[in-house]
Formats: sequence, structure tokens, C-alpha cells
Amino acid sequence: MLQITNLTFNAWGRQFLDDASVSLPPGAKVGLVGRNGIGKSTLFKIILGELAGNGDEVSLPKTARIGSVDQEHPATPVSVIETILEADVERHSLLTRLETAEPEEMGEIWARLIEIDADGAPSRAAEILAGLGFSHEDQQRPMSHFSGGWRMRVALAAALFAQPDMLLLDEPTNYLDLEGALWLEARLKKYPATALIISHDREMLNEVCTHILHLSNRKLTLYTGNYDTFEKTRAEKLRLMAATQAKQEAERAHLQKFIDRFKAKASKATQAQSRVKKLEKMERIELPPDERVAPFVLPSPPRPLAPPLIRLEGASVGYEADKPILKRLNLRMDLDDRIGLLGVNGAGKSTFAKMIAGALNIQAGELHRDRKMKVGWFHQHQIEAMDPTDTPLEIIRRAMPDASESSRRSRLAQFGLPFEKQETKVEALSGGERARLLLNLVAMDAPHVLILDEPTNHLDIDSRRALLDALNEYTGAVILITHDRSLMELVADRLWLAADGTVRPFEGDMDDYAKFVLERAKAAAVRPSQVKAEAPPAQAEPGPQAASARDASDRATKKSGPSPSTLRHAAKKAEERVTALTAEIARLDDDLANAAVSNPRALEGLTRARAKAQGDLDAAEAAWLEAEEALAELV
Repeated sequence: MLQITNLTFNAWGRQFLDDASVSLPPGAKVGLVGRNGIGKSTLFKIILGELAGNGDEVSLPKTARIGSVDQEHPATPVSVIETILEADVERHSLLTRLETAEPEEMGEIWARLIEIDADGAPSRAAEILAGLGFSHEDQQRPMSHFSGGWRMRVALAAALFAQPDMLLLDEPTNYLDLEGALWLEARLKKYPATALIISHDREMLNEVCTHILHLSNRKLTLYTGNYDTFEKTRAEKLRLMAATQAKQEAERAHLQKFIDRFKAKASKATQAQSRVKKLEKMERIELPPDERVAPFVLPSPPRPLAPPLIRLEGASVGYEADKPILKRLNLRMDLDDRIGLLGVNGAGKSTFAKMIAGALNIQAGELHRDRKMKVGWFHQHQIEAMDPTDTPLEIIRRAMPDASESSRRSRLAQFGLPFEKQETKVEALSGGERARLLLNLVAMDAPHVLILDEPTNHLDIDSRRALLDALNEYTGAVILITHDRSLMELVADRLWLAADGTVRPFEGDMDDYAKFVLERAKAAAVRPSQVKAEAPPAQAEPGPQAASARDASDRATKKSGPSPSTLRHAAKKAEERVTALTAEIARLDDDLANAAVSNPRALEGLTRARAKAQGDLDAAEAAWLEAEEALAELV
């Protein structure tokens, strides 16, 4: 599918690729991995043609369509669902042409629309949006109602809906919650074309990828299998290279010893010269540079506090006195607890974290906490809020005002920021370097509780492993919010679920939660009007402003089933659908009557369109009748 041949790329004073070559098979799901800053996103830009190499090193089939998620969709007045539908360029173009087409063209247009299943496009788009966290109501709202993070989800949904021949995804889970990441894994497994995915999410690389493309030392190497297989294969490859290198060095030493001993003797000159030539021709085996990752420094609290650290009894918390976000909180946390906090965006996870951190007071009930308890709180928005003109050295000076300059620099080095990076402006640091700095800073005072809200968004796989090691050595309590399923499974020993306006223990493990999330997304796509009545308590909507109203609607629906107003709305929609399809059939009948017999292709297209419209009319009439009967029973 994608062929890269002898690609060399230099920019910004450094070399990213040096004579790199690789060929990706059609239909493969390829994970592009490598250390932070190695050039993975740069390679994407080269493939997309945004950056140029030294020639025709990158080739794709002429008709291949490439899709990517470069930036968030703009805040337009167009609805979310219509924005997604417009991503299918051919369908959108055909429907636009249909409005002004001559009668003789309509048959061909309808035939092509039927061939690409244009009528099924809205349901496919709705399924993708539901999986990424958009409720049925949110799909009808204009793009301007959503934040940048949600518009990034729309961009991802549009790329998946368009189904390009080659899909490029750069850290797609960074703007998803765990639920969205789980759904995306399942979706990419079934993706019918080739996908190249930059990701540091080990679980996604294991679940989705059939190949791993490793960018290291300015070269590209393709491995068959998922990430675990890649690690084993590469480790064995490095072991064999090291053994071969040792053997070669021993042979070189032996040859050099013979040359040094006999090069001056006339009787041995020929043999010595032969060995000189052999030594010169011997190509050295060079091992890849050691990619050492600095550890995280998460000091444990010096002495334990009396249990429990935190106890909540009937507590409520929110931002407005009469509108709590979370209520009925009855929870306890001890010093050795490792809590994984689950729930969709908008369910109240960040509100809960703020309350535990002491940044938000409860509105009702009781919160018991030890007055000596210290909390370290990391959240992803801290990275965005950093002053771009600040430097790590200036930041550590404020955090350690009484320490010596050498102590401050030593502490930064422990954080993984060497001397040359310590006076670099924040805007010039990578996302991973900024995340490292902040993660280490929030834990510097040895807190009793660490609250980590999406700590891995900017960390590569090796840095994530280093964070895992540090958390396993840390003896305080941890509350973890992350879309990284692997980290959640290896750190959390208890799961709490934020849903339905509260937080409660979740009975089950991450596999149980994954099944629940996928079943819920499937239900939301197939029967959006009934999801609220059928979904378990974890159902939550992305729009925080509408959450409380929807919760009330959920509870009413669960108690009494569909309301009369809901059924009237369904009946009205079905009636409108019947009217529209009846008019469409009448128009098609006129077109068939006026179609030229000499144009069999147009006749065939009109006939197929007429048959499909009749089938849709029969289904719409059945839905209308069902809604009217249900309404009659209630009234």
C-alpha cells in the first residue's frame, strides 16, 4: 500500500530520516512507535505531502485516498451529524448534483447513490458518533456548541466515516476518555483499509495492530505482530547483534595482533597484508544507542496517617448551590488504596478530583479528612496553562525557594531534564518533557494522596513504564483517571464509577467494563431513543450544561417507560417520513414514465430507486402505526 524508498529528511538543524525504506502491506493496521521527538509526526507530514524529502521516496497507488485528523473541526452552525455526512465527499457531491440535475442524469445519480448505500450513511455516522461519546441529541446540535476537545472527536469521526484507503492517526486517544478509547480499539480492528497509527497506548497497539513500524536511529523497521511481539522480537534481535558484535570484535583483535606482530617480517609480509585488507573490508556492527529513560521521582509520605484518609457520608458537590454535579457520595479511602476512576466525560470525574484535592468544597453531607493529609494533584490542563516564556529552572526556583542553585539543578536532572534543557523556555520543550516536570513537581513534597488525571497523554511507552514503576514503589494512596487501559489495570486495585450523578464502586474488572462500554455504544447507535431507558447507571452525556436535565429525564423514563410526548414526537416523525417517501415515489413514477427506452442504464437506476423507496415507505408506515398504537394505550 505505502512504499517508502531511501527517504532522507533534514530540517530545523537536525536529521530525522537517513536512507529509510519500508513497504506497508494493504489492509495492515500498523503502529508507528519511537521515542518522543524522534520524528513520527514529521513522517506523517511527509506522507501527506506537507513536507518534502529529496525526491519520489514516498509512493501510494494513484487512486488511493489518504485521511488524517490534523486539527479540530471549526465551530460552525452546521449540526454534528451533517458535518460527518459531508466527510463522504462523493455522497455529498451526488446529493448536491441531484438538486439541479437534468432528468436524464438523475437515473445515473440515483444508481450510484444506491451503490454506495447513501441511505445508510446517517446510521453509520450516528454509530461512530455514539461510540465517541455523542448522544443522539448532541448529534443534532451545531458544532459551535462544543469545545475544542469535542470538535477534535468530530474530526476523528469524520475520518473514520470517510473510510480512506490509508488512515493516518496521530495519538488519537489523547482527546478521548477511556470509554472512547475502548470503542476506538474495537472500531479500528474492523477497519477495512490500511491504518497507520502513532500511539503510546500499549493496550491499543496490542489489540489493534497487525504490524509495528519502529522509527529509531533515523531508520524505519517493520515488525510483524502486535507491540508485545515487537518487544520480544527486537530484544532477541539486539541480543543476537550484541553477540555477533562481540564475536566480530574478538576477530578484529586477533587480526590486529597478527598484523602488529608480523608486518615487519619479510617472510610474513604477504600474510600480514592479507589480514590488513580483510580488516579494512570488515564492516563494523553498530548497536543502536542506549535509549535510557529517566525515572520518575515520587517520594512516599514519611509517616502514615490514621485510617481512613477520606470518608464521605451523603456528600454533594458542585459549582452552584442548587445544582450539585455529584450527590449521594458514600465512600472511604485508606492510605494503601489505588483507585481507578471510570466514567465518560461530563460524568463528574474532574469535579470529584477537585473535591478530594481540596479545591472544591462540599455543598451537603460530610467529608472527613485528616488535617495533616497532603495531596499532589496533576491534571492535563496544567500543561496547557504553563507560561510559554518560563523555564524549568525558574519554575524549580519558585518550588524550592530556600535551596541552593546546585540542589535545584540536581533535582531537575533527577526529573529527566539535563543541564542543557533547564534554561530552555517551556514553549520549546516537548509535551513529554513538560509532563515529566509537572508530574515530578506535584509529588515533590511526598503527598499522602496522588491524584493523576490523564498523566500519560504526552509520555512515550518507555516513560509510561517508568511512571508505572514509580507508582508501584510509592506507598501513598492513588486516584487515577486515564484512558490508558494498561496503566489502569496495572495500578488500580479498586474501580469507582462516576455516573448518574454520583460515584460508587464498580463491581468487576477492566474487561467487564470494556464489554459494558461497547454494548452501550452499540445500543446508542441502533436505538438512540431508547438508550436512556436501557443503559446501566454509567450512561452519561458529554454536554455538562445539559447533564442534570437529562438525568431527570433518565429517571422518569426508567420509572414509567416512554412518555406520551416522546411517543407523539416519534409518531410525528414517522408520519413526516411517510409523507416524504410517498412524494418521492410519485416523483420516481413520473421519471419512469418519461424515461427514454433507449437508455436502459437510467431505467435500471430508476427502478432500483423506486423499489428501495417502496421498502422504506413500508418500514416507515409500520413505525408510524406502532407509535400510534403505543400512544393510544397510554392515553
